[in-house]
Amino acid sequence: MTKSPRAVANNITLMLNAVLGTDRFDRGPVDVERLALEYSRSISPDSYIERVDGLDLKGCEGVLVPGDTKPRKWGIMYDKGQSPGRKAYTIGHEFGHFMLHRHVVDEDPNFNGGFHCSKEAVELGAGRDIEKEANEFAANLLMPFDDFRRTIPSDELAGLDRLGEAASRYGVSLTAAALRWLDYTNTRAILISSNDGFARWAKPSAAALKSGRYIRTKAETFEMPAQSLAVADIMPDEAIVGVRQGAGIWFPEPVIEMCMKTDKYGFELTLLHFEGKAPAYQADGDELEDTYARFFAAS
Repeated sequence: MTKSPRAVANNITLMLNAVLGTDRFDRGPVDVERLALEYSRSISPDSYIERVDGLDLKGCEGVLVPGDTKPRKWGIMYDKGQSPGRKAYTIGHEFGHFMLHRHVVDEDPNFNGGFHCSKEAVELGAGRDIEKEANEFAANLLMPFDDFRRTIPSDELAGLDRLGEAASRYGVSLTAAALRWLDYTNTRAILISSNDGFARWAKPSAAALKSGRYIRTKAETFEMPAQSLAVADIMPDEAIVGVRQGAGIWFPEPVIEMCMKTDKYGFELTLLHFEGKAPAYQADGDELEDTYARFFAAS
């Protein structure tokens, strides 16, 4: 049975805390490249990660590849065009494949060339179960919940500026930090990635989903509202701080909307905050089937 990704990552976190102190993130994020090289050698002296390189990868965000001879040596390669934050998360994702799945290479012919991971697999855990597991490992390793909750308590709303500070603390992208925050916050919020006026994906917090606030992106195309900051012409500083959108623009209740546009990477990241706690909403089976979680379970 595959070990729990969270448990494996937490064991490494406990080791790092013991060696570097529980305040280690005050001095900088996890050096995941060095960690992958040194830790893999310490737990598997005959079959470890011997190189981590940036390459011009076509159609992949990152790969974990085995050597031809046994005991196997391993290599992590990441697309060199990524930002530093994306690079760190990609290495963490591939390190997760090493820690959790390397045995599969000798058991399943589909993986005899290693693990080749798309942008969606690394960013969101889309596809096979092993991609979700590698993604969960990376998130827990690079952004431990205990430290993140001290940085942004679970009952506090976090804007894009505050999430940006968390991204810098953990050395990851703003998207990765925002998705991690949504995993534990008790507030009602939705994160949306869009381009050309249409949502690519949307993830609600648990509290937002329970109150019936989510956006379908799998079964149908979701067009961003014309008044949304991703579509409207608005100054970047104002968009990041956020504006209040009235009821009916996004949902039947008002929202605080924030948006960051990234010309380099060609997408917009929108964060919606809902005020107060809405009555619990019980979605039917078809609606729950179409939430973010089910969308990214699809292969």
